[in-house]
Amino acid sequence: MKNILLVALGGFFGAVSRYVISRKWNGHKSKIPFGTLTVNLLGSFLLGILIGKNIGGAVYALFGIGFMGAFTTFSTLKSEILQLFEQKETIKAVFYLAITYIGGITAGFLGLLLGRL
Repeated sequence: MKNILLVALGGFFGAVSRYVISRKWNGHKSKIPFGTLTVNLLGSFLLGILIGKNIGGAVYALFGIGFMGAFTTFSTLKSEILQLFEQKETIKAVFYLAITYIGGITAGFLGLLLGRL
């Protein structure tokens, strides 16, 4: 029960943080949703640090599952990519997709290395 409450608490703060960042940074003239990109890359990096430090238990439930789970967003990413394709912004959609996946894996790996130091 304790872990469920920690996940819920972390999820609340993760979702609110994502909302604030996305509202502030999405909608630039470039049409690339930089807020979503930022939270996904930052979340990958921070989760890599948690894993690299081998953090588990209650702390991982709060931050790794709860906060990062709600902070990062796979569904919004897919929705924004589809919108870019529908707007005939194919190059921007492919760039956004590539930078999210390549950048996310790279950020997660760098966080993992940093966490192991």
